[in-house]
Amino acid sequence: MHNSEILYDVLIFLVAAVVVVPAFRRLRTSPVLGYLAAGILVGPHGLAVVTESQNAHTLAEFGVVFLLFMIGLELSVERLRSLGRYVFGLGALQVTVTGCLIGGIAWALGAGTDAAIVIGGGLALSSTAFVLQLLIEKGERATPFGMISFAILLFQDLAIVPLLMLVTLLGEGQGSFISALGVSVMKAAIVLALVVGVGRMILRPVYRIIAETRSSELFVATTLLVVLGAGWLMSLAGISMALGAFLAGLLLSESEYRHQVEADIRPFRGIFLGLFFMTVGMSIDIALIGSQLATITLIVVSLMVGKSIVTAALCRAFGSPVGHSLRVGLLLSQGGEFGFILFLTASALGLLDPEITQILLASVTLTMVATPAMSYAGDRLSSLWESREEVTVAGVEHIGEHLQDHVVIAGFGRVGQTVAKIISAGGVPYVALDLDTPRIVACRAKGMPVFFGDASQIEILNAAGASRARGAVITIDQLATADRIVAALHEFFPDLPIVVRARDLPHSHLLEMSGATQAVPETLESSLQLGAIAMTEMGARPDQVAEILQELRDDDYANLGDTIHR
Repeated sequence: MHNSEILYDVLIFLVAAVVVVPAFRRLRTSPVLGYLAAGILVGPHGLAVVTESQNAHTLAEFGVVFLLFMIGLELSVERLRSLGRYVFGLGALQVTVTGCLIGGIAWALGAGTDAAIVIGGGLALSSTAFVLQLLIEKGERATPFGMISFAILLFQDLAIVPLLMLVTLLGEGQGSFISALGVSVMKAAIVLALVVGVGRMILRPVYRIIAETRSSELFVATTLLVVLGAGWLMSLAGISMALGAFLAGLLLSESEYRHQVEADIRPFRGIFLGLFFMTVGMSIDIALIGSQLATITLIVVSLMVGKSIVTAALCRAFGSPVGHSLRVGLLLSQGGEFGFILFLTASALGLLDPEITQILLASVTLTMVATPAMSYAGDRLSSLWESREEVTVAGVEHIGEHLQDHVVIAGFGRVGQTVAKIISAGGVPYVALDLDTPRIVACRAKGMPVFFGDASQIEILNAAGASRARGAVITIDQLATADRIVAALHEFFPDLPIVVRARDLPHSHLLEMSGATQAVPETLESSLQLGAIAMTEMGARPDQVAEILQELRDDDYANLGDTIHR
């Protein structure tokens, strides 16, 4: 009977997700809202199809574990170093200042000290899921504005680990806030040293052995063992499972197996995280929200306005332009998914009253719903401010020296802007150089890092950080200019990968002789893509089409170079 109840609950959750989440996708909003709505619908305060499921809550905890693992996996020493000033400076200030202000207001309104700490910490965090989705959809993840937003979110994601430990210690009644904070920091430091030390000795050799078996099932099983095993060891030490998963991801982030691990674990994270948000939705009491609507509305408006002002002011203090600061402030004004975790954990430990927890959950949900509108408002305010300030052409002297591991794009016309959107969506920062003044002004008004400069001059390339770049892309269609830029890059930066737009096959050969790593003949590539689409439409298998295209490219387009010209 017990097993049938578990199966019944799982089936209800799956049906609700399959029905509700696609509807939110069609509305072009985050699936997080869909999962929350599905949980409200089937939960005890909705249709009461599922009244209470401890099994669902247990499985949902794995969603948080996998989310923290993915966050650790996405970090790297290089990324932290390149964004260090913004992550540990701006991000730390944003969480500290915002959390203290919100916590202070909660305490002044009558909340206890422990409750005020939880409320301040939870509401200081923003939604990584919502913000990153918006940045990727708009191709702005690797723009200066997008990188600052990402840096703040990154510190918030890191902050959840000590915050969860702190809430647990407060709930166990281990002394005052200061003593609890000291204990949590000490525990974190000891466990971090042990896990990092042992993990570095064990993980890579283990993965090397597993990879040699060439068994994808065994590789996935190993990753699950690492994630859940690290979490289990942390729980034995009285520390959150999520911390163990985070440390495991951090250790694997520098390994050569990172990308395969990420691909393997993503489906598990999606399923369990969706279940987590559905259980959050189940805990939201719609009737209580209706009776406290005035209070919730006041919290939502105050939170979004207050966080916007504080975050924008801090960004401005760190030297960001006014337009960028406004956009970051408004984009990060909402509460986040980690707020749900903190509030529910604190409620279970008796740190928050059930009614206060309901009000906070509803407030965070409504701020997440308002995120697209706040993002649009930020875009509009930024454009109005920059038009008022008369955005001018910026020279390479305005490129920040902190920029590294980026891509230098020479030429920012139609092709250059398309390349920029693609690499930005992949989270790679770029710097573009162009000589067209109206184009530079128009692109900079949209927040794009475009600068005036001749990419064939070594001084300009040095100013653009070519020595610190991961690659260069040349999209200029003038043959002689492209040749000069390739020659300059190859002479002064011989190890820098150079990808060039070539007019045709003979031109691509000349560019490769000049030092280009890869020269792409646009006429032949457009023909290949046209042929691939035609084959696919006529019923050819995608893998067959991809194999044919790759053979033609590997053969240096030899079978395409003998076409008859008339």
